[in-house]
Amino acid sequence: MEAPNFHLTMGNWLANHWLSVLFLVSWLGLNIFLFVYAFLNYEKSDKYFYTREILGTALAFARASALCLNFNSMVILLPVCRNLLSFLRGTCSFCNRTLRKPLDHNLIFHKLVAYMICVFTAIHVVAHLFNFERYSRSQQAMDGSLASVLSNLAHEKEGDSWLNPIHSPNTTVMYATFTSVAGLTGVIATTALVLMVTSAVEFIRRNYFELFWYTHHLFIVYIICLGIHGLGGIVRGQTEESIGESHPNNCSNSFREWDKYEWSCRRPHFVGHPPESWKWIVAPIALYIFERILRFYRSQQKVVITKVVMHPSKVLELQMRKRGFSMEVGQYIFVNCPSISFLEWHPFTLTSAPEEEFFSIHIRAAGDWTENLIRTFERQHSPLPRIEVDGPFGTVSEDVFQYEVAVLVGAGIGVTPFASILKSIWYKFQRADNKLKTQKIYFYWICRETGAFAWFNNLLNSLEQEMEELGKMDFLNYRLFLTGWDSNIAGHAALNFDKATDVLTGLKQKTSFGRPMWDNEFSRIAAAHPKSVVGVFLCGPRTLAKSLRRCCQRYSSLDPRKVQFYFNKETF
Repeated sequence: MEAPNFHLTMGNWLANHWLSVLFLVSWLGLNIFLFVYAFLNYEKSDKYFYTREILGTALAFARASALCLNFNSMVILLPVCRNLLSFLRGTCSFCNRTLRKPLDHNLIFHKLVAYMICVFTAIHVVAHLFNFERYSRSQQAMDGSLASVLSNLAHEKEGDSWLNPIHSPNTTVMYATFTSVAGLTGVIATTALVLMVTSAVEFIRRNYFELFWYTHHLFIVYIICLGIHGLGGIVRGQTEESIGESHPNNCSNSFREWDKYEWSCRRPHFVGHPPESWKWIVAPIALYIFERILRFYRSQQKVVITKVVMHPSKVLELQMRKRGFSMEVGQYIFVNCPSISFLEWHPFTLTSAPEEEFFSIHIRAAGDWTENLIRTFERQHSPLPRIEVDGPFGTVSEDVFQYEVAVLVGAGIGVTPFASILKSIWYKFQRADNKLKTQKIYFYWICRETGAFAWFNNLLNSLEQEMEELGKMDFLNYRLFLTGWDSNIAGHAALNFDKATDVLTGLKQKTSFGRPMWDNEFSRIAAAHPKSVVGVFLCGPRTLAKSLRRCCQRYSSLDPRKVQFYFNKETF
């Protein structure tokens, strides 16, 4: 099959992601609109005529970026309200898969909003650095200019109607920053934001998850500082009454004669801009607090550990029961072990099937917390350490049975969501479920070491036997790939290649050495299912995701009646 050109690939991508693109364009459009609206308001409004005499255009930049910061700070918590997303996913279960697609990109959108907050924070901070410097210069000026006169308006007289927050020529910018509500909260909020963003990079998140987890909760500090940031009322504008009495267009040129004669213009009166940030964030904060209360309540329900299994390659399997627990394939839970840490919760994909009486997870040693957990279960046989569970939460893998053909790709421990799917298929075959829409599953498992295959050998062996007995050997096509081997392993496998079962796994399917040739695999699947909708599901690294996403776009037809590949990646 000849690979389509760039235009067809882009067309396929837009056809599959048009709603996500529309959502992002709308969000970007709102940011642009809010910025331009606020910028023009502060740049043109008569209310801030005198404020602009001191600050110039930096005033408009500071206020426009502040409005966009409020908007994005309102939005950023919504993508991490997992119960809300699970509810929406359940509500949209009857919807077209394109309508559910944006829900699968919640963490990507969360990151985009965070980057936007960083951009507007930088603009806001730089603009206010210029503002404070100009406040200081105009306060120290002795040239009798309008800016100098405005800066020296009495702070204690006429209703506290001052314009310059730096009240004395001896006050430094640093002192004014750290002694004002706006300055101090701004410094604290910016510091918290920098720590959150820098500790959220992939390297730290994967290798030092605890550092990421703790620093990310500085969002509480950020939100509090944002809510009270405007209480100082540093940005001030002329009151409506004062404008009516002494309009700046008529009185700004005669500022030396203000209040001098009865017919002179009156001295302008100013009022601080009322705080508005809290109005933007109060609703999402209330929703997030409800989310946390619900999660806390569910986490306090008793969890009974029914079985503990230590697998090769330092993988711990926990089988558990919990009253009222109900799951779907591919979902995940958050797990806490109070004996290790009261605060840390870590996500794990469920490896059990909905048809089973228990739920299970497989935990690989990949950091301090997981290593301590595995060590704790290795040492303690009775009583077992207490485990708290929150969830389950929905993921993209829930949609696997909505496709006629499904391609499942797991890398290492990334096989866990597909173990749940394969187990559920086994039960459906056992119970002769005629409602199963899926007609064919291609399963690829890529591992670095042979010991990893032992995690689900029994499951794959059971599936082989069950489908052979039912005459459905064509339903599941699975392939195992070993990416890390030496000459001894390869030689041993070659010498025993003619045996009925694989020498490494004991399964009928032989283990392949190296990585899949994805173009060949997709070409073969597209040829075998020329008019099918194919769902491609991945739980694995970003580099593999790029390859699979590119193949999905390349081998999908623009004709909706022909083969269509939809890429789905696990993120939590």
